Amino acid sequence: MVDPVKEKVVFVIGPTAVGKTEVSVKLAEEFSGEIISCDSMQVYKGMEISSQAPSITEQRKIPHHLIGILSPTEEYSVADFRERAQAIIDEIHKRKKIPFVIGGSGLYIKALLDGLCSAPSADWRIRRRLQRDVEAQGEGALFERLKDVDPETALKVHPNDTRRIIRALEVYELTRLPLSKHKEKTEGIFEKYDIRLIGLGMPRPKLYKRIEERVEEMFGKGLAEEVARLKSIKLSLTARSALGYKEITGFLEGEYDLERAKYLLKRNTRRFAKRQLGWFRPDKRITWIEADGPEVLELTKSVIK
Repeated sequence: MVDPVKEKVVFVIGPTAVGKTEVSVKLAEEFSGEIISCDSMQVYKGMEISSQAPSITEQRKIPHHLIGILSPTEEYSVADFRERAQAIIDEIHKRKKIPFVIGGSGLYIKALLDGLCSAPSADWRIRRRLQRDVEAQGEGALFERLKDVDPETALKVHPNDTRRIIRALEVYELTRLPLSKHKEKTEGIFEKYDIRLIGLGMPRPKLYKRIEERVEEMFGKGLAEEVARLKSIKLSLTARSALGYKEITGFLEGEYDLERAKYLLKRNTRRFAKRQLGWFRPDKRITWIEADGPEVLELTKSVIK
């Protein structure tokens, strides 16, 4: 019996500022596709600058999903993303189009491709308490706590990766088992579809230069004003973790000047990009292409065909 031909799903992934949006819009135009944002911040309304959401022009060219659909007062988790993305993939296939999953969140991409572990869903009461502990005691205190209860996970988590540290401690509090022991997996989509994984890379110095230019551009577009508006409402824990929120809050509250805020955001975004690359690089399923190369579109098209 001949196996049925699997429907295609294309992933375009890579670090922040590498140029994923521009490339993916062109690819979706070429292959009659629709774009699914794999980003924990672009899902929020009113965070278009800090999340670097695709422009209105880009969204008019190609249908986009999971962008600007939630209030920043609502929580959003990897499980929420996975459930929504799977449903949207099916809808796009019914329209005889190709889903393009675009983003830099390694955890979200892995959850969609390979499934989630058997750990319990989010408990926002615990997360908010742990976040208050971070603010009172610093990131290092929670990381030391994680090393005590789940040393295996601590070896895999960067000491500054607050979100993952909080999640691991949350799981331990809820189950009295370390996250590393929750081995069972839910089913991912990797075996269900014809998956094409494209990673966009760039020499580190050039990427860092683009990050610094992007930060300047974001301030020019009104990033500080956007954060000031967000500060006036009770943000969810997820939304508060957006790059730029903490750095600009310090400026708005008079802790330091604008140039210091820009410096901190550039530095922390570079560190974030480094962590993203560290997550993606071990995955041998990804075909890496230089985003600044003259043949980037032709090379990415060849992976999809």
